Amino acid sequence: MHVRRKQSPEPPKHEVLAGLIEHVRFHSAENGFCVLQVQARSHREPIIVTGHAATAAAGEWITATGEWINHPKHGPQFKAHFIRSSAPSASEDIEKYLRSGAIRGIGRIYAAKLVLAFKDKVLDVIENEPERLREVDGIGPLRSKRITDAWAEQRAVREIMIFLHSHGAGTARAVRIFKTYGSDAVEVMTRNPYRLARDIRDIGFKVADEIAGRLGIEKTAEVRVRAGIGYALDEARKKGHCGLPNDELRPLASQLLGVPDTLIDNAVGLEIAEGTVVADTVAGTPCTFLGRLHRAERTIAQRLAELTAGSPPWPKIDTDRALPRVEKATGLSLAPRQAEALRLALASKATVITGGPGVGKTTLLDAILRILTGAGATLKLCAPTGRAARRMSEATGMEARTVHRLLEVDPANGGFKRDAHNPLDCDLLVVDEASMVDVVLMRALLAAVPDKAALLIVGDIDQLPSVGPGQVLSDIIRSDTVPVVRLTEVFRQAAQSRIITSAHQINHGSIPDLSRPDGDSDFYFVPAEDARTAAVRIVDLVKNRIPARFGFDPVRDIQVLCPMNRGSAGARSLNVELQAALNPARERKVERFGWTFAPGDKVMQIVNDYHKDVYNGDTGHVAGVDPESGELTASFHGAEHVYAFGELDTLVPAYAATVHKSQGSEYPAVVMPVLSEHYMMLQRNLLYTGLTRGKHLVVLVGQKKAVAIAARNAAGRRRWSKLDEWLRDFTGPNTDAGAAPSERRHTGRTLPF
Repeated sequence: MHVRRKQSPEPPKHEVLAGLIEHVRFHSAENGFCVLQVQARSHREPIIVTGHAATAAAGEWITATGEWINHPKHGPQFKAHFIRSSAPSASEDIEKYLRSGAIRGIGRIYAAKLVLAFKDKVLDVIENEPERLREVDGIGPLRSKRITDAWAEQRAVREIMIFLHSHGAGTARAVRIFKTYGSDAVEVMTRNPYRLARDIRDIGFKVADEIAGRLGIEKTAEVRVRAGIGYALDEARKKGHCGLPNDELRPLASQLLGVPDTLIDNAVGLEIAEGTVVADTVAGTPCTFLGRLHRAERTIAQRLAELTAGSPPWPKIDTDRALPRVEKATGLSLAPRQAEALRLALASKATVITGGPGVGKTTLLDAILRILTGAGATLKLCAPTGRAARRMSEATGMEARTVHRLLEVDPANGGFKRDAHNPLDCDLLVVDEASMVDVVLMRALLAAVPDKAALLIVGDIDQLPSVGPGQVLSDIIRSDTVPVVRLTEVFRQAAQSRIITSAHQINHGSIPDLSRPDGDSDFYFVPAEDARTAAVRIVDLVKNRIPARFGFDPVRDIQVLCPMNRGSAGARSLNVELQAALNPARERKVERFGWTFAPGDKVMQIVNDYHKDVYNGDTGHVAGVDPESGELTASFHGAEHVYAFGELDTLVPAYAATVHKSQGSEYPAVVMPVLSEHYMMLQRNLLYTGLTRGKHLVVLVGQKKAVAIAARNAAGRRRWSKLDEWLRDFTGPNTDAGAAPSERRHTGRTLPF
């Protein structure tokens, strides 16, 4: 008896196709994606080839490696993973190539003249005897030079692409490398290929290290070890740290590089000497910081110390007279402790207001802004995300901008036009959702605040810290150097919401009431014994049960928030299932970077794009997909933006997202899996943050024991930062804790309102 072994699936068969480009239907100068009409050797009819190439012109000969696909609208196409082009050789192909505009200075008329004069030797003449070009009627010294310079550039592009391909860079990456460094690409890669990891998105240390190995760079080479140190610290930055203890950095670098500790220590010393990294301590622990983050934290502390000195720019305000007028205008009465906090904020040049949902932060902020507007103060309001800025505008009736728009980001370099030399024009800058602001953004923001202006920082310290490095809000409060108002009393109307009461219970380490409520509620718990069951129930809740009972739109109104990306109930897997359930009609679709995108899909931007004015965490939807032009159109905040297919690594489906990505956002309805498989992420601040993103409805799906673990786990993940120490160094300790509010503005006393 023969037992047939189960055969593993065969990898796709790559074919080699060679032919002449008849027509370039589309070519993106930004990322090299192209759609080419090619007359191949073995095909009677022209075929469509898609792929990436630095340049493409009719008349060129290409060799492409890839596989055949059947496009639902356009039929069979050759999807190339690798395209290599060469100059044409036959007279008619040369004329077609020259007519295409591939060489600046030659159009249809001069292409015909050159081929008539030199036949199939045209390109040889341009290359080796450029002075002969002037034999052609109408070509003088200027046009001749333009032609030879353009041809030299084309030749350089081909040589660079061949070099990049031969050293392990795929075509798409090779195009990015060429676009970044231009004619210096070969020199950069030869001298220090590790620059690729620093300068080019999607090329990390491991890819650069592989290229370096092909170039013959030894594992013990100084350039490699120094790059590895930077990579280890940059990975720590992605986890929120500004630096790492030396006892953590050394084993991380050793594991990554596989070299002796002596080489690592020597490399760290060289990086310190250059200023790329900085040696310092955090609470006495020896650490190594990324230089730019160390400088950012120190600058924030110094600038805050400067801003808190002196008096507010507005005249002294009699709050006993001003407050009744505001209460009459708004119809809202401030509680005694809110009124006391109001007096502190109006008497201070820098103030922090913190507190959870339902404690009156918005009411207090609105009263402060109304009084200062009445006093003639010029106000600027900002928040880290578009959603948060819009919520701030709705709550206060005043214009609020994203931090990037307020500082007037320069798309060319990602820097800001507003800075110490071109400061904002305001008497008070209000920063909302400050828990989201990392050290890099806070440094830029404070640099743009004029010396005379006051600063009001608003945020919930109990939420997750920023996605970027540092823990600015937490460090400012912990430093005890800036006046802090901490609101804790939940008001009666807010206390009727089970979302708010459950959030505060979690914040105090208690397990919220997970029993089935009597009648309608805004908070529910749906049990699921494992991740697979949870995933099935989440899809049913989003697609059927919540829309049927509460009337929410499953795509526009309901957001699934996950503790992590991985797992059956993680954001990646749930995105696939929710996409299939909510947007199944997918005739015009594109598959790139492991995701499928089609019109109607909810999507999220995952990197800042200053040219498009779309930022990390912004959500929108796909408005259209055009395979012919190789472009996708996505709408964010009412504005449409075009993405070449090669840029789609900056988008992900957003039916489900991580809690970290939801910071600063608020959704009509939130569904959140909470399971023991998320053990590493089950922390109080994560569960609290996810819960407080829901405005009208929150549904937890999972296991009660997982909710209990999260509520009791207040440890979180320590972030290595030094801002609180810098603040105490620059400002000094709190020495007057018993002072009256009007005298207390430099002491940093925290008031538990």
